[in-house]
Amino acid sequence: MTISPTPLEDAPPALAAGRRLLLKREDTHELGAFKWRGALPSLERYRDAGATAVITASTGNHGAATAWAAQLTGLRAIVYVPERVSQAKLDLLGRLGAELRHKGADVDEAKDEARAHAEREELPFFEDGAEPAQFEGYAAIGREIAEQLGERPALTIVPVGNGALLIGVARGLGGDGALGVVSKGAPVMALSVEAGQPVECDICATFADGLAVRVAVPLAVAELVELGTPFVQVSERAIARAVGAFASAGIRVEGSTGAGLAALGEVGSPDGPIVLIVTGRNIDDDLHRRAVEQPESFSD
Repeated sequence: MTISPTPLEDAPPALAAGRRLLLKREDTHELGAFKWRGALPSLERYRDAGATAVITASTGNHGAATAWAAQLTGLRAIVYVPERVSQAKLDLLGRLGAELRHKGADVDEAKDEARAHAEREELPFFEDGAEPAQFEGYAAIGREIAEQLGERPALTIVPVGNGALLIGVARGLGGDGALGVVSKGAPVMALSVEAGQPVECDICATFADGLAVRVAVPLAVAELVELGTPFVQVSERAIARAVGAFASAGIRVEGSTGAGLAALGEVGSPDGPIVLIVTGRNIDDDLHRRAVEQPESFSD
């Protein structure tokens, strides 16, 4: 399959705040998010090993990418989702033919159910963030950025859920120059990397479902510790304000991308261009409206 690079474009001036800010538009893919880059090589590997189906767990975008890749590779996709999940993403999963299972209060509980199902049926369990093929798929984003810009950016801001995207982008950029961003409402990956190993954390309260991870993936933590990638934490209110700022600039984004823009206020001004990964656009209308019109209704 031929993969065309996603656009790298200058951010609207209102978002750049006097800096040279560029947007890597992963939201322009037909799925509206970046996850396809990791799902396709992973499912190709499962198919080549003889699998006829794959099981995964997701809050939406990873599951949609798995279902999309399953169509291309001739596999069945069984996707576990939490009891409460974005309707926009459920609709996308349905259109892509995913076999849905609603289990658990959050994605980590859904993941436990999915893993048990995979073990019972002796099917591959595609754990987001624990599949090395994903890292290489996401590394292409870092390489594209450097090629499109004609140089390595001074800083690349990457929203972090399970950490796979950050690992790949950092690798594609040569191992450094990337910054991970988590919500204060879901800080487990930042806390784990700081500790040098996965830590327990019961905090997982963010409207940015792409960042809503409660249990750190050990492989991803180990990779990020080795890379030495720094992190920042941003508040839910700051994320909502950033979603509103994107909307004012004519760009619809999920909370995870808003977190990346919010992180600009937490870092200095590096000498050179800054790149922000626009991870996706699949956000429910009501939630998007609330973030745009009532950012103060989110925790600070």
